[in-house]
Amino acid sequence: MAKLLSQIPESIRQEIDILLGDRERLLELIAKPDIPEAREILKLADQVRIWTVGDEVQLRGLIEFSSFCRNHCLYCGLRQDNRKLVRYRLEAPEIITAAENGVRLGYKTVVLQSGEDPSYTGEGLAEVIREIKNLGLVVTLSLGEREPWEYELWRKAGAERYLMRHETSAPALYARLHPAGRTLEKRVALLKVLKGLDYQVGTGFMVGLPGQTPETLLADLELARELNAEMVGVGPFIPHPETPLGGTVGGTVAQTCLMVALVRLILPWALVPATTALGTIDPLGREAALQSGANVVMPNLTPRTYRKDYQIYPNKICTGEEAAECRSCINRRITAIGRSVAAGPGHNVLWLERQRGNKKS
Repeated sequence: MAKLLSQIPESIRQEIDILLGDRERLLELIAKPDIPEAREILKLADQVRIWTVGDEVQLRGLIEFSSFCRNHCLYCGLRQDNRKLVRYRLEAPEIITAAENGVRLGYKTVVLQSGEDPSYTGEGLAEVIREIKNLGLVVTLSLGEREPWEYELWRKAGAERYLMRHETSAPALYARLHPAGRTLEKRVALLKVLKGLDYQVGTGFMVGLPGQTPETLLADLELARELNAEMVGVGPFIPHPETPLGGTVGGTVAQTCLMVALVRLILPWALVPATTALGTIDPLGREAALQSGANVVMPNLTPRTYRKDYQIYPNKICTGEEAAECRSCINRRITAIGRSVAAGPGHNVLWLERQRGNKKS
């Protein structure tokens, strides 16, 4: 760790420590993300990104294999109560075919994502993971809250990463947004289970949720640091018209990018995506995040037939493109801002250090 820290100049580390230790200053920046001082934080985070994870952008091929969900989250278009949504499920061979397409397009990692759909059994998904591992791909899962034994089964099957954003660190706000007994306490406990199973664990939060404050956003950062998350996803809240929050105001690019930058300063070696949600609210939203400390993009590998029906939020970009078009487009966008597409699997460097240490012991 000391060797890794030396990649950041001592004077810059001191500057970051002072910033992160000044709660009032952080709260002011979060509340006023358009002020010149906030824009300087974006530049600082981008420089730290260069020192820690470099100029390469990691690509993750996203396979959204089911739009069914058992939950009632107030902000999500996949919520069980949305009767207007066309639902779909991919069979195992379809998931494998999408992953094979990812291999042909040069992806090293696929992300298997779905609503919380209990029709997929733990063992059934484990077999899908094994098949995808046989293709030479790294497997990231984003399946929500499942049983700890399933997480362990999938890790043994070869899955290396698990994404499960905590969405908000405020217990009361979490409970309001997640009815039917869902609690932040359980969410965090499951994230810790995943850490104990040696996944690269991803958490994260939405920016602009109704009822959110600068204090809750700062607490989101603190929770990500407490979990020592290997991945942190930060995206703007986009109201979906078929949800109880459909008439509210969403998050902004400025505040989202500031939070991305602060994640980079708090967790310098984290994998931080430039989210599709940012690209949805602003044509250059993903580029803005990449220039604020982000280093991951997740182009879509979901078969085009189904893509429009995976509606966490409305008007999602890239739903009409073939996977090859998505790959070509994102390559151009990345090179246009002077960055390059990574050739490797893009593991978190601190996680890799732990793996090497475990093998030695």
